[in-house]
Amino acid sequence: MSIDLEALYIDLHRHPELSFQETRTAGVITRELGALGLEVVEGLGKTGVATSIVNGEGPVVWLRADMDALPVAEQTGLAYASTARGTDPAGTDVPVMHACGHDMHVTALLGALEKLQATRDAWSGTVVAVFQPAEEYGAGSRAMIADGVLDAFPRPDIVLGQHLTPLPAGTIGVRPGTQMAASDGLTVTLHGRGGHGSRPHATIDPIVMAAATVMRLQTVVSREVDPREMAVVTVGSIHAGLKNNIIPAEATLELSLRYPDEPARADILARVERVIRAEAAASGAEQPPTIRVDHSLPPTINDAAATARLTAAFDRAFGDGTVIDPGMFTGSEDVSWFAREADVPLVFWFWGGLDPQQYADAVARGTVNEDIPTNHSPFFAPILHPTIERGVDALVVAAKEFLA
Repeated sequence: MSIDLEALYIDLHRHPELSFQETRTAGVITRELGALGLEVVEGLGKTGVATSIVNGEGPVVWLRADMDALPVAEQTGLAYASTARGTDPAGTDVPVMHACGHDMHVTALLGALEKLQATRDAWSGTVVAVFQPAEEYGAGSRAMIADGVLDAFPRPDIVLGQHLTPLPAGTIGVRPGTQMAASDGLTVTLHGRGGHGSRPHATIDPIVMAAATVMRLQTVVSREVDPREMAVVTVGSIHAGLKNNIIPAEATLELSLRYPDEPARADILARVERVIRAEAAASGAEQPPTIRVDHSLPPTINDAAATARLTAAFDRAFGDGTVIDPGMFTGSEDVSWFAREADVPLVFWFWGGLDPQQYADAVARGTVNEDIPTNHSPFFAPILHPTIERGVDALVVAAKEFLA
């Protein structure tokens, strides 16, 4: 009996789980894989799941889907909208939503495995399917590698993956070379001297220090990076103080940095650190700031020859004009660690999930940024069809292109 992919997606969307907490999701995946007659290895990278279809001699193709959700309160108004809550690493109760499409990634990979299993007479080789936790932390792929996923299954000849994005449904976006940016996540602690809110002169106010730092960091890209180059410096979180009449002793900033390559990374990191330390010194801080790197991701680089081959296969399968070059995305991914550790090519593409007419209307009005919710938005809501079908078929086409 075939998988009801629409029901599966709705179930996953209703029950999102935070990074490294995807126990229910892993259980659903394991159940569906078992129904397909596939053996499963669970608990890779804490909650990751992997399986394989061995079908005679031939290449080994790895297909990857991530499965974690985000601390976002869903506002889509869908009948199957998430009302789930979870506990983040700091112990805070937070809303949880599949605001990045990972529920669709899992659905598409399960559907693709069902098709590949049913058409074994049309290909030979080995397909390894990896359901990865904690992509949103940039940590899940390396956790699975540390747990031996590359040794538990045949090593890949190529790694393939895809990501849902706010393009018209049916569209595929892929390009050779750098497809997604490198990134670092930083936590910066600014050390002041706390005291009574009525006596600021007797303190070193870390909130003022933080405000100056945030504003000055905005000049790193706008005034120090060549406008022809890409870089992003975002302060996504700021925390300080507990009461209006207490000047706290510390303020904490969380930064997200993006760049296209390693030289740019070294340059931006040095400039960001210079600003942080200089603003602390300008505020008279008695202790230098603490700068911690929480995660560091390499750029997602598509192999040129494999990308050209896959683009041609997509054109044959779906028609000319289906595949576009979406440009380099400033978002980041950890999928490339599988290919990097195995020293094999990677092709990672995007597929659209928006109503084509809604997208066309927004383009005509010039309101794409205002009217089209992006990944991580509380309004992110792909249409179910043909998004599910195109996600499934894209994986099947890609796998068969590189199998014998």
